[in-house]
Amino acid sequence: MPAKKADFELDRTVTHRLHTLSKLTDRVSQAVYLQEAGIPLNEGRCLAAVGAFAPLSVNDLARLANLTKGQASRAAQTLVDQGLVDKQTSALDGRGVVLKLTPQGRQTWRRVKALIQRRNEEIVACLDAPEREQLDRLLDRLVSHAARALGPGDEAA
Repeated sequence: MPAKKADFELDRTVTHRLHTLSKLTDRVSQAVYLQEAGIPLNEGRCLAAVGAFAPLSVNDLARLANLTKGQASRAAQTLVDQGLVDKQTSALDGRGVVLKLTPQGRQTWRRVKALIQRRNEEIVACLDAPEREQLDRLLDRLVSHAARALGPGDEAA
């Protein structure tokens, strides 16, 4: 007798599949970041955000790297300790800091940027060009839709 189809299939939900995809790609990316850039994934994401959007506050870094403020703060401090990121007191807010790349950080950022571009190509390699374009449009729509669902004052990525 064939198995009865479940009324609820968790593994077929969008949220479950997106989370699974994220975890699977992060596992590969973690190894690649360590091997090719010499830094863990979260630090690599922070370095990428500082390289792409500097100067940044820690709050901006957390939002742009999709990390909590605590994670972003710890990663930023590690990058400062490694000489990759410069941390200065904000001229606008004496309590805040501004993060930007050091010369050594710019060199590492170039490696991280190439790594990100290559990882993105590897992740979508199973799709043809029209599918990639469609996925890109669909992801933009889903992110926009999810951001609109946040209430006033909530941080959107």
